[in-house]
Amino acid sequence: MKRAAALSALACLLAVTAAAPAASDAPAAVRGGATAAAGKASALDAVPRRGVLRVCTTGDYRPFSHRDPATGKYSGVDIAMAGDLAESLGATPRYVATTWAKLVGDLSAGRCDIAMGGVSITLPRARSVYFSEPTRTDGKTPLVRCTDKAKYRTLSQIDRPGTRVIVNPGGTNEEFARAHVHRATLTVHPDNTTIFDEIIAGRADVMMTDASETRYQAKIHPELCSLHPDKPFTFSEKSYALPRGDDEFKAYVDQWVHLATHDGTYRKYEDAWMK
Repeated sequence: MKRAAALSALACLLAVTAAAPAASDAPAAVRGGATAAAGKASALDAVPRRGVLRVCTTGDYRPFSHRDPATGKYSGVDIAMAGDLAESLGATPRYVATTWAKLVGDLSAGRCDIAMGGVSITLPRARSVYFSEPTRTDGKTPLVRCTDKAKYRTLSQIDRPGTRVIVNPGGTNEEFARAHVHRATLTVHPDNTTIFDEIIAGRADVMMTDASETRYQAKIHPELCSLHPDKPFTFSEKSYALPRGDDEFKAYVDQWVHLATHDGTYRKYEDAWMK
């Protein structure tokens, strides 16, 4: 109840602040922020008025976002979080299907209010969108058949002729693989929901993805092992992507994430998938 009250109070304060008249001698871009200058209402006001929070998500990245192909239903850590965010705004979530290659463009074009589902913060993405306060730290690490776990622990062991590296397209996994795989064979597999079956079946040897995903896939596939997930090759953070220029909505989402990551809400959803 305290958390809900705090978010409601913040929403009211931000709405009042956004509606207050600015000094007449202030520049237009300063008076109302980037969104007001562009003639657009903040999502902080638009979402409650619409009664719907539009969430761009790929649906192919468990444990964060998964779309059941049979039912079309979404589930995952960030899907549960999206439901909470929508509820805090007096709205319901509506999921907008996207891909990793199109996620930033779909958000920037206004097809959704927020992008959720294991989105990593990167500087190229930050040129086009805002990022919320991070939800967790992460980093790229190998996922392999457990029988091969001694063979592919380092990048030098992986990047050798004869090693078959597999990666999904359009996101940070492909960026990392292309930057570090030069001598091994690199295959881009179009479906991130079946890519792990390729390793199990022996058609690929290694996938390098976020430690959180390797932990989850190792949990549901006993044949697969996540290698040194506590010491990944890289450092990254997961976050939620927001429309660039909507400062009022970003402030609200930042506060909501801060509360959820400190009051046990986010950990509860993550534990349900990871343990």
